[in-house]
Amino acid sequence: MMDSKSSRSKARVAVAGLGAIGASVVRELDLGIEGLVLTAVSAQNIAKHRAWLDELKSVPEVLPIEELAEIADIVVECAPSKLVRSIVAPVVARGKTAIVLSVGALLENEDLIDLAKDNGGQIVVPTGALIGLDAVTAAAEGTIHAVRLATRKPLQGLVGAPHLVENKIEIEGLIEPLRIFEGTAREAAKGFPANLNVGVALSLAGIGPDRTRVEIWADPTVTRNTHRIEVDSDSARFSMSIENIPSENPKTGRITALSVIACLRKQRASLRIGT
Repeated sequence: MMDSKSSRSKARVAVAGLGAIGASVVRELDLGIEGLVLTAVSAQNIAKHRAWLDELKSVPEVLPIEELAEIADIVVECAPSKLVRSIVAPVVARGKTAIVLSVGALLENEDLIDLAKDNGGQIVVPTGALIGLDAVTAAAEGTIHAVRLATRKPLQGLVGAPHLVENKIEIEGLIEPLRIFEGTAREAAKGFPANLNVGVALSLAGIGPDRTRVEIWADPTVTRNTHRIEVDSDSARFSMSIENIPSENPKTGRITALSVIACLRKQRASLRIGT
């Protein structure tokens, strides 16, 4: 166990949601991240996770999501998007930091940003499954003319998306790529809430959700979630692509959890690379 003096010098971290991402973050915090200490977790079915939680070096408290903000300085949201408000609002209202993965939900809860501003809190969006957000953020200090994102995903990562259900688009059994969506990042977030957090993060880094254009392809020829970004600005013109290996949740890439861990390391690191 960590002594009380050491614990007080560290930022306390809580994790909401123990799926593929949340569990990875909890385990890494338990191994040790400079300047941070894991204090609490929350999950809808904690009994499912009790065995591995009890094997951690320092077992965290288990609390309802609305209580995490009371005992943590940083709360990491790794939960379904419908829970974002109940997790983030208490955190930023107390002037603390919320790390948000379900960034698409911010478009429907934009007042959370004002709540954070009014109370000295902060909402942090990790890079996640995307590449080059630092470059987009830098370009946005000047003038960005256009941003496009083209996403290709294996079929199993798209099944059940609201856009497919509402428009009666069948993708099971596809033998060649099919473009299933073209529109704005805001529209993509509504139609694919479990798939297109990358598009919203890109839009918030750049020219906003209504000017950022998104294409989504259901592609039976790929085994990785593939994203290609094209940016045209007054400071640079650049394109980037990344192929993410899916985690045990086919809607989420393995790199997403690693991105959260990298973001946490930056919070108290002696050396910090990138904006």
